[in-house]
Amino acid sequence: MGSLPHVVEDCGGVVQLFSDGTIYRSKDIGFPVPIINDQSIVFKDCLFDKINNLHLRLYKPTSMSPSSPAKKFSVILFLHGGGFCVGTRDWPNFHNCCLKLASGLNALVVAPDYRLAPEHRLPAAMEDGYSALQWLQAQVLSDKGDAWVNGGEVDYDQVFILGDSSGGNIAHHLAVQIGAGSTGLAPVRVRGYILIAPFFGGVARTKSEEGPSEHLLNLEILDRAFHPEFLLQSDARLD
Repeated sequence: MGSLPHVVEDCGGVVQLFSDGTIYRSKDIGFPVPIINDQSIVFKDCLFDKINNLHLRLYKPTSMSPSSPAKKFSVILFLHGGGFCVGTRDWPNFHNCCLKLASGLNALVVAPDYRLAPEHRLPAAMEDGYSALQWLQAQVLSDKGDAWVNGGEVDYDQVFILGDSSGGNIAHHLAVQIGAGSTGLAPVRVRGYILIAPFFGGVARTKSEEGPSEHLLNLEILDRAFHPEFLLQSDARLD
């Protein structure tokens, strides 16, 4: 008689990998963050990857900026954090951030989900980030594309990729993949990258890792999130 499945890797109780390959992921992270009700922004969800059942959320100001009504919306691709293992576009903290970006920058914000480890090892998340850009390109080029994207209000020559934590890591890899002056996504053009507290790791400790440990994101949790058993395919690299 076989033994019952047991935990072989534990990422702070939030994500657990069992000996039979099954995954437990907590849906109650407990962030005490109220959702902002910003009436100046409208948002909706779209399916951008049918094969992997991945959705993204679009945020758009209800009107052009009064100070520059002729200026089109720039585009912000927002990549959420979560140590590659948790997180989604509809978490209150990420949702509120996208509302503020759309409102403060007068921009169309595109916030895609991506496949999470350990079910989907890296570089799956990087591939999904690029897939979201390809979806944006397809909407621009299609006569039947999403009206929020190709309705004439958006300047898709002004696209910026913003990544938070693990999303910052993904943004870095997209910068390496797309490169300077790339025309592979034309007429969509990425003009810059913003990395917010990007989640990187290596053999040697960084200064931030050597410093005082945070209560929630302590060094043990970060090491667990970066464990190869959780994140990496055998041929994947983070550098």
